Amino acid sequence: MEVAEIVARNARAPFLQAKRWRFSPPKVLVAGFAAAILGGAGLLCLPFAAASGRATDFLTALFTATSAVCVTGLVVVDTGTYWSFWGQVIILLLIQTGGLGFMTMATLFFLLMGKRIGLKERMLIRESLNQIDVAGVVRLVRAVLIFTFAAEGIFALILSWRWFFDLGWPRCLWFGLFHAVSAFNNAGFDLFGEFRSLTGYVNDPVIVFSVTTLIILGGIGFSVVINLYEWKERKLSLHSQLALIMTVLLIGLGFFLFLILEWSFALNHLPLQGKFLAAYFQSVTPRTAGFSTVEISGLRSATQFLLIMLMFIGASPGSTGGGIKTTTFGLLLIAAWSLARGREDAEVMRRRILPEQVYKSLAVSLLATSLVAVTTLLLNVTEKADFLAILFEAVSAFGTVGLSLGLTPELTPYGRLLIVLTMFSGRLGPLTLVFALVQRRKKTFVRYPQEKILIG
Repeated sequence: MEVAEIVARNARAPFLQAKRWRFSPPKVLVAGFAAAILGGAGLLCLPFAAASGRATDFLTALFTATSAVCVTGLVVVDTGTYWSFWGQVIILLLIQTGGLGFMTMATLFFLLMGKRIGLKERMLIRESLNQIDVAGVVRLVRAVLIFTFAAEGIFALILSWRWFFDLGWPRCLWFGLFHAVSAFNNAGFDLFGEFRSLTGYVNDPVIVFSVTTLIILGGIGFSVVINLYEWKERKLSLHSQLALIMTVLLIGLGFFLFLILEWSFALNHLPLQGKFLAAYFQSVTPRTAGFSTVEISGLRSATQFLLIMLMFIGASPGSTGGGIKTTTFGLLLIAAWSLARGREDAEVMRRRILPEQVYKSLAVSLLATSLVAVTTLLLNVTEKADFLAILFEAVSAFGTVGLSLGLTPELTPYGRLLIVLTMFSGRLGPLTLVFALVQRRKKTFVRYPQEKILIG
């Protein structure tokens, strides 16, 4: 009898392992985002979604849906003129779903219906929001939803009031809501037509500060926002401090360098206030937002390369933004500085960073660099464009930014598919995709002898 039980258990083992492999959190996230994209593409294909009243070809709809769900903002057709009002509504819903994550939106429906959220759902939420522990994730989701809708609502009213003088009533309400949601989710979609983005408001402090504030709030990371709100009760975590410091440093450095590089070029025709507003806006928006108040293709090559570096770093973990993330870049700097000082461990603010976190930062950076390199190589084969424009496009797609040097509408069908895959990979993150494709990680209890390798 015991032998029979052992045989039966061994026979069931592969099935159970396959079941666990099939429903791991990374795989569910990949499948969920893919389903949202395909569903959105199907809706955008319908005649009512286009302003012309004719059905849209599937590749254009797929590209737009991917860009919306992955909160990128790269578009092959103009959002404000090609799509009807209902098409724009679909895009807005896809942006909100992709920015918050489909698990956050699913949790919202669970909470509204009074359903219990089990352990499996909590693990998926943890993976979706890039958290370490399962404990407290439902409370975090509630806070994220309240914060998101409050920020979008307040700034939608501010933007609507500002655009009332330009667009009239009730068009200003739709423009205010659409751009508030797009900015908070770091999407970069706009409705002004002819791929102009916000170039008509380069001197407008209300538009500039409203949009950049939304971008920063959406890109700083939800756990950081909650930590700041509870600052009086408990001090800021090391993660929050590092995310805030890196955000301020990157915005400040971007502002300073953009101002120097473009003072006598792209900013030459602007008054003093306009120069500073434009430099500030362009230092914030490469952090995965995609809006612009100056013509990006008219910038100097050095400035465009600066934007590439900012796009590659991106926003903070657990936010609506992409890139390798600010804390990943910060950990690499900390590890390098600790090594230069002869320290065995990576140390910052009297804290020791775990070696596995440094390894993860290196893995994310290497995988991201490889993805961008492969995409750039393939685009150079499929597209007839300048190398810097192709590199800019590839990094913008990976970082889910949406800035472009004008290449996106000219992409071939093969180029569009490459950018679709890059946006999808960038939104989910390279490690999530790797974990979704490989077998379940197993902890090993074997440690091999050490041996040194020459480096550098």
